[in-house]
Amino acid sequence: MAVRNKAREMRLIAALFVLNCLLKTTTTSPATSAYSRGDALAWRPATSLLDQLRHLGVRALIRDDAEATALASADFGNVSDAQPPPAAVLYPSLPEDIAKLLRASCTHPSPFPVSARGCGHSTRGQASAPRGVVVDMMSLGCHAGGSSIRLSVSVDGRYVDAGSPGARPHPVVVDRLPAPHRRRHPLQRGNQRPGLPPRPPNIQRPRTRRLGEMVTCSKDKHADLFDAVLGGLGQFGVITRARIPLMPAPARARWVRLFYTSAAALTADQEGLIGINLGTAVSGLMDYVEGSVVLADQGRAGSWRSSFFSDADAARIAALAEEAGGILYCLEGALYYGGAAAARGGESDVDQRLDVLLRELRYARGFAFVQDVSYAGFLDRVRDGELKLRAAGLWDVPHPWLNLFLPRSRVLDFAVGVFHGILRRDSTTGAMGPVLVYPMNRNRWDPDTSAVFPDEEEVFYTVGILRSSVPASTDDGRQLLRRLEEQNEEILRFCEEMGIPCVQYLPYYGDQEGWEKKHFGPAKWARFVERKRKYDPKAILSRGQRIFTSPLA
Repeated sequence: MAVRNKAREMRLIAALFVLNCLLKTTTTSPATSAYSRGDALAWRPATSLLDQLRHLGVRALIRDDAEATALASADFGNVSDAQPPPAAVLYPSLPEDIAKLLRASCTHPSPFPVSARGCGHSTRGQASAPRGVVVDMMSLGCHAGGSSIRLSVSVDGRYVDAGSPGARPHPVVVDRLPAPHRRRHPLQRGNQRPGLPPRPPNIQRPRTRRLGEMVTCSKDKHADLFDAVLGGLGQFGVITRARIPLMPAPARARWVRLFYTSAAALTADQEGLIGINLGTAVSGLMDYVEGSVVLADQGRAGSWRSSFFSDADAARIAALAEEAGGILYCLEGALYYGGAAAARGGESDVDQRLDVLLRELRYARGFAFVQDVSYAGFLDRVRDGELKLRAAGLWDVPHPWLNLFLPRSRVLDFAVGVFHGILRRDSTTGAMGPVLVYPMNRNRWDPDTSAVFPDEEEVFYTVGILRSSVPASTDDGRQLLRRLEEQNEEILRFCEEMGIPCVQYLPYYGDQEGWEKKHFGPAKWARFVERKRKYDPKAILSRGQRIFTSPLA
């Protein structure tokens, strides 16, 4: 999504468990002395893992069977990286269950790893806790009888409290509010930031010398911690509740897809639409802007997004791709109207805006496709694709995704070398999934957070090569997965050899040196390490990221 609010404007009031552990050795009890001095859980043969945690005061449901640990080791990527599995899985009902687990680890001279796992959307086992404990965050807020307190909307409809990962605010939930309070998260352009909700009361902190402490933070309170956890790769705390402001939502969306035969025309139009050149005729006319690359040999069945087109249109698009040398580009956008967008104008205003867009934009004439859908339907378009893939048995397959941030000045060089070169040249028949490309304004992002973006320019591009393999249980599946991973490595080598600075999103590096030199760079790495020393010096959290695998000296 090309249009974002600054992270500082997303008033995240989060309950965090901060591991500000003192590095000096603490006094241990007979129960804790059962641990080995390795950097993971190692139990005496006579005592089970569950008994050890019980002695340490952890009373929540814990499982150490093979089924539970295997599930906690799996993720969306389905790409094995040979990390050891966790020793156990914690299923918390309350935040205090997580606090007790963290204190149990933190007070021992050889702390065991703890990782929070939400919906398992990592791609390389980043949410694993090698020989440690994975916290199943989906259990948080669930009680006996199936009741849940994961998601709550304020009485005045100004904010939502999300209680755990998986608390997905489906549009239907919002639609059930009284009409004046139907709102949306402020991600799209063209809406003013609402007044912030009143600050909630502080969460009481247990007096444990800041070991496993519950903290409420925001941009105004504990701001450094708030900034650290945003984009912090799970290194500084476990978010158990987030307060997110809402904005009034439109009722309808005019959904547009336009095809281009050159990357230069696509990117120029995208940049005009998101307001880089404010004087253009199309600036601000779209409320949502994205883009993708269409490979001729992928075919209609190669993307779950192809249901937008009729069979006849799909055939015309494929023919145009062949004429253009095997590559097309698609600009995808939406114009909102009705509901909260009524003040801007109704359906006639959308018609006028669309007329301007179709006249001014540089797409291939005759290849403009438009649908009118509900706003909720537009938001759920990816979910629809997921359900189709699940029904076809093509969801739980390897996803060797590669996501990059590139500076604006080098995106066309990247297009020539990667889209028209590596991806076009090396056949990966059988692979599916979109290849996305769209710009972002850097000033929409808060530089104080832990997130990393290209430094050089005020505009950068997101490139998401989101391909899926076939099940890796067959020889064909294993060969295809290997080719896709090799192709990802070739793309990264191309960027390095051509001097194209890129930053990975959902990054993966095999060791700390890769994180320091390839991802963060000297200044950002220094800040990241400083925050780690402050909030988790024993490196308990998220060792599966392979950033810190042992306590900081």
